[in-house]
Amino acid sequence: MIRIPCPHCDARNSTEFRHVGEAAARPDPSTATPERWRAYLYERANPAGWTSETWFHTMGCRRYITVERHTVTNEIRSARPAGGTRAEPAAALSARGDAGSPDAGGQA
Repeated sequence: MIRIPCPHCDARNSTEFRHVGEAAARPDPSTATPERWRAYLYERANPAGWTSETWFHTMGCRRYITVERHTVTNEIRSARPAGGTRAEPAAALSARGDAGSPDAGGQA
């Protein structure tokens, strides 16, 4: 089980969240070509390593968050409100006692 450090509710089990997908900037509707829209909607990099993803906290605050997660180890490096500019580093989360590393089966 992965513990996701929600910036609004503190750390919670991943079962409380819905994975929305890779975080991507939305193109400007007035200038984007159909090819750019297709790329935004359907094409994802799916890298092995660190990536920014959007998650929705369905069983908590019901807000979107952006999580920086390692796709191989599921380690979480940072979490912030979606659309925000500042990520909270894992060191700060660890200091609070709610780091986002894979959970060994504790409670939320």
